[in-house]
Amino acid sequence: MLHHAKKKRTVQARYVVCGAVALLLAAVFVARLFQWQIIEGATALEESDKTSKTNVTMPTNRGEIVDIHGVGLATNKTGYALQFDHAYMTTATENATILRLINLLEKRQEKWLDTLPIVMDDSGNYAFKGNSPKEIKYLKSKDFLNVNDYANAQTCMQNLIKKYFKQTTKDQKNPTAGYSKSDLRKVISVRYAMTLEGFDYSLNTPYTFAEDVSRDTVEIVSENSENLPGVVTKVTTTRENPNSTLIPQVVGTMGAISEKQYASLKNKGYHLNDRLGTSGIESAMESMLRGTEGEKSLTIDSSGNVTGDKVLKAPVNGKTVFLTIDSKLQKAASDALASSVKAAHAAQPMCKSGGVVVLNVKDFSVLAAASFPSYDLSKYPSDTAYTKKLLADSANPLVDRTFGSAYTPGSIFKPSVALAALQEGIINENTTFVCNHRYLRFESSGYTPVCEGNHGAITIMDALAKSCNIFFFETGYHTKIANMNVYAKKLGLGDKTGVEIPENTGTLAGPGEKKASGGVWYETDTIQAAIGQSDNSFTPAQLATYAATIANNGTRKQVHLVDHVTDYSRKKTVSTVKPETYTDNSDYSFLSKGNLDIVKAGMRKVCTSGTASSSFADYPIAVAAKTGTAETSRADNTTFITFAPYDNPQIAVAVVIEHGEKGKYSQDVAKAIYNSYFKVNQSSSSAG
Repeated sequence: MLHHAKKKRTVQARYVVCGAVALLLAAVFVARLFQWQIIEGATALEESDKTSKTNVTMPTNRGEIVDIHGVGLATNKTGYALQFDHAYMTTATENATILRLINLLEKRQEKWLDTLPIVMDDSGNYAFKGNSPKEIKYLKSKDFLNVNDYANAQTCMQNLIKKYFKQTTKDQKNPTAGYSKSDLRKVISVRYAMTLEGFDYSLNTPYTFAEDVSRDTVEIVSENSENLPGVVTKVTTTRENPNSTLIPQVVGTMGAISEKQYASLKNKGYHLNDRLGTSGIESAMESMLRGTEGEKSLTIDSSGNVTGDKVLKAPVNGKTVFLTIDSKLQKAASDALASSVKAAHAAQPMCKSGGVVVLNVKDFSVLAAASFPSYDLSKYPSDTAYTKKLLADSANPLVDRTFGSAYTPGSIFKPSVALAALQEGIINENTTFVCNHRYLRFESSGYTPVCEGNHGAITIMDALAKSCNIFFFETGYHTKIANMNVYAKKLGLGDKTGVEIPENTGTLAGPGEKKASGGVWYETDTIQAAIGQSDNSFTPAQLATYAATIANNGTRKQVHLVDHVTDYSRKKTVSTVKPETYTDNSDYSFLSKGNLDIVKAGMRKVCTSGTASSSFADYPIAVAAKTGTAETSRADNTTFITFAPYDNPQIAVAVVIEHGEKGKYSQDVAKAIYNSYFKVNQSSSSAG
């Protein structure tokens, strides 16, 4: 019995121990559970609540360029673009997302931006893209792949694969598995461009994968958004030129920012992938046309997801620039110039080009400026084949023959010489010189230049009407080159017009110019300069300025292409151009009214009984003009300046047809412009 009691106590002790152990284990479990759920759970909750903020830019629209009536010349077309937003992309899925998007677009025959300077042939071999030396050099540089200069395309691709296809998980043994060589090149091309544009380093720099994407494709992308993380659709504006052949030289082009430009522009808010004006008004008015980006704050959770946003600064669109150009008159000028050059070419094959400028006489605004041959802004420079064709054209269609090219003027220079001689008292209305066809003042030296006619005794007005060289040889001889040039420059010749776009300043012939070219100035040079030869050369814009200044009684103003600027909506005027006065003759201190009247009367006589009478004698609008034939090393240029109406001038026109030889062709251009401006029925005016 004693043994039984002892055994019973032993069993009870075991129960106590087991119970104690069980209680201990329960206590540990509860304590651990408390740590998990309460202590560590609170920490985890705190971590999940952590967020960060970052600021990103908001895009803006570029301002538009329109004519004086609001007709579009460089406008914005609303479209769609596909972009990668860094804030929404993940490293693990980046390459797969890119390939899915490429396949989707190629299936729908949509284009994506492929800029990698390495191509792959049908055999799967890599080669450097032709005509890309700068891109290839940078690709190899220490700033990108850091490979030897002699590295071939295959080596560069191997390095690019290492750069962009990295392990994203420990289990991923081959990051390129499942990618064909073609797939690799396509993905790398996109990643390469993303790196160049700063996408890899900044949440603030979205990458535009494709532009001008169709609405149907955008909808498909949206439907597949779960499989395309980070791909966003943006409503964008793309630049277009609705009247792309009308006045391309003035409107100008846009292009990418070079690395050299970016160094100075980045502090002005430009991004490396931005575009800016590179010529014409697009460039000259860049500060007005460019808008101001906005700024938005993004809230990002600990997993990298954007959970909220707030606009800090709304974007401001660029301003609309109204030009002084009248599209209807511009078309009339362009068509007439093209027709006359072609007609002249049939008679003289050397004739292939010309230029014409039309100014408002009162404020010197440019109403039309046509250059022939010309080009299509919708194709240049974006269409590579078209651009190569332009560059190979011997007629040089990319040359601006209105503001950028200077020509020997010939006899249209004579009114300037007449005004200088009259104002200096060298001649008067009744001064008579005798024209016997040949000028004999320098006969002893064997130099005897000639006149086209044999006019006998002649005065200033008839000398202008008949374009007598002998009269102006003698007038120039007595007036002297220094005096001639003072007046010519004040009239706008050999001086900047002040126009907004780059211009050629032309040349006034004289001792200084001659010396600069290693020559010596003689009196025989003076008499040649007096008839618009020698080293004299002026742009059509300067010649139109000169004609307008005479028509405006000697007062010359700044030539301008911009009339006014409004906000983007065109509702509020921001600024209006007030042209500067370059030569003020309001008090007739520069040129007397009497002397101006003599010269203007002579220019009127050109049209009634002189060298332009076949074109304008019976014209219903009273026209004043001066014809010119300028000798060149090849066939003669034909030049023409004119203003109308004679009694109350409104517009001035200058025409130059290179190697056109016959004055009829340049007169026809001016006549067509007058027909358009004054609404003269072509059939009611005599044929020119």
